[in-house]
Amino acid sequence: MSIAARIPSGFTLSVKDVAAAAGVAPSAVRFYEQHGLITAYRTTSDQRRFDDLAACRIKVAKVAQRVGLTVREIADIFAALPDDPRPQDWNRVAVALVDEAEARTAALRTYLDEIRSDRRLCEIDDRVRAPEVPDRS
Repeated sequence: MSIAARIPSGFTLSVKDVAAAAGVAPSAVRFYEQHGLITAYRTTSDQRRFDDLAACRIKVAKVAQRVGLTVREIADIFAALPDDPRPQDWNRVAVALVDEAEARTAALRTYLDEIRSDRRLCEIDDRVRAPEVPDRS
């Protein structure tokens, strides 16, 4: 059986197609694939082929990065998604991102309060952490 015969149906988009749909450079598509956020299959001529969800995952990853998540943290969130996510699956991702953004905002507010205090900057407690986000899986 050839490599191309093993490519699941629906994996028809090239790197360029995904990049255009996601609004990123082709190098970003390869970056997200390398870090496990999207999956590609190789053709017999060794070209990557992606499914329609690749651009969506990249767009969601970009939002998550703006919230402050690392690529590893985003990959962990995406690992919990089924192969064909439904709206409720994406909703769980959205809830996780909102929770994380709120936790980080709370931590930043605490830091701002510390900075605005009468203490010297070098005396600010660097142990201030964002509250733990509850696991909603």
